[in-house]
Amino acid sequence: MTTARQIWDNFCTAHQLASNSVPLFACDKIGFVETKEIGQKAKRKVLVRHRDMEELILREVDLLTEDWSRKTHEYDGLIYIMHQRGSDGSLVPLYIGKAETFGKGGGNLSANLFNLRTSKNKFARWGDNYAYHIGDLSAAVLTGHPLEKRNPKYSEWASKMFKSAPTEQPQLAFDVYFWAKAWKSTDVGIWPELSPTRLAFLEYLLIGVASTAFGGSLLNYEGRNRALSYVSAELGADTPARLARNALAKAIIR
Repeated sequence: MTTARQIWDNFCTAHQLASNSVPLFACDKIGFVETKEIGQKAKRKVLVRHRDMEELILREVDLLTEDWSRKTHEYDGLIYIMHQRGSDGSLVPLYIGKAETFGKGGGNLSANLFNLRTSKNKFARWGDNYAYHIGDLSAAVLTGHPLEKRNPKYSEWASKMFKSAPTEQPQLAFDVYFWAKAWKSTDVGIWPELSPTRLAFLEYLLIGVASTAFGGSLLNYEGRNRALSYVSAELGADTPARLARNALAKAIIR
């Protein structure tokens, strides 16, 4: 029998997640995260992304935008994983998500990927604006944000990752890392038997496996309960076929 943890570890090894991960936040040696002030009229402070994290996003998104401009359509979008390290050095997922190349309008480049070198407002879903990861997490972690901007989802992130919140001096409870990859439609996913795996399907499968292997740490809301309905703790040899039948009916695949 193959466990969910083994399947997760195999995916991490195949895609070299540990060696290709970078710190998510700009912080000092004891975890105090830098902040910056944004906004012209209503100024507010937000958490600062690590320079290496921004460079990773820009490098991978360049592949997506070049692919889109050439109309070669080799890539589906960006897959990303926020994670911590276990006591044994393993990669423990905190949040799994994606940013697709195409926007809601169809063939247009997604606004989440547009003009990232001059604007950090959206930044492949990790932007400073509200309704994006850094903006909403900042509203939960830092003082000075309107109460109505304190999303329960990101309050849970804050309570998990920071020693106290809201605060003026945000300090991480542990080191937080980030991995991202421009995902090709021909790339091998978490189950080689299902290869190739499209991005939307990959995200769904990763959440399902991570929910089983690391249910106490995963911060995903979307897709988690549905994924758990068919991913068991012990996975037999016929799981990929059964999983594909169930998930294909629920996941959106281009």
